[in-house]
Amino acid sequence: MLSPCSDSVFEMNFRIGCAIWAYKGWVGNLFPSESRSSDFLRLYGQRFTTVEGNTTFYAIPDAATIRRWATETPDGFQFCLKLPKVLTHLGPLETQIPDTLRFLDLIQGLGSRLGPTFAQLPPTYGPNRLGDLETFLTALPLNTMDLALEVRHPAWFQEPHASRLTDLLEQLQIGRVLLDTRPIYDVPDDPQLQAERRKPRLPLIFSLTAGFSLIRYVSHPNLQMNQSFMAEWISHITTWLNQGIRIYWFVHCPVEERSPTNARHFQQLLEQHQAPIPPLPWKTLDPPSDQLSLF
Repeated sequence: MLSPCSDSVFEMNFRIGCAIWAYKGWVGNLFPSESRSSDFLRLYGQRFTTVEGNTTFYAIPDAATIRRWATETPDGFQFCLKLPKVLTHLGPLETQIPDTLRFLDLIQGLGSRLGPTFAQLPPTYGPNRLGDLETFLTALPLNTMDLALEVRHPAWFQEPHASRLTDLLEQLQIGRVLLDTRPIYDVPDDPQLQAERRKPRLPLIFSLTAGFSLIRYVSHPNLQMNQSFMAEWISHITTWLNQGIRIYWFVHCPVEERSPTNARHFQQLLEQHQAPIPPLPWKTLDPPSDQLSLF
């Protein structure tokens, strides 16, 4: 049984963004021409309502950086930060509990800008480690934070392991990260997709385990190739939002320049289908002429 979300404003049950906020190739498109890298986060927060925050997977920021992230983003914006790789990819999770708790305490400096944190487990971490996973998860302060989990070992999607994982996540009210790589696999071969196809090709389970979920959508660079997948997502997301579930939607793309375009297009599709979502802050901006050609 899913628990309803606790947001007092129903419209903020949906946030949308990209995997990163700092990409020089977005200057002149997502960002105005001549934008400086020091302005990227502020400009990004004027356009989207969340970011996946992959940066913490590769390096742990200091407290001053966390405070700066909070001050450079507007009210309502949320970071969904990934647990650092040094915590999730270097052996048993149980041994990483003390350092994980320190990291979780550090990111509390984001205050209201902190959305759900998520752990991505490596493909080598299989169901034979369920006991280690349960020990790790139950040691975290789940009563004061939202945590989501992404698994990549294929056996997690097979019975009886799939049901055991679902039961554990539901019991602890941990969200399921939904990774959709179909747009880069279920299409004809394309050279520009080869690098992104290093992401795992795993089953997509349209089921939630908590009152929120993180959806990582790996989009095809050609916007038209995404239409059938996006149409399917619109149906699921609208249903979940009407149930009071919080949804965080993140767009990846093998051609990173196109991630913002694909994200904004999905937002527009949801609006056209009258999904209960808030408008993007992007709508309040007067875009420069070099942005108009994208949309």
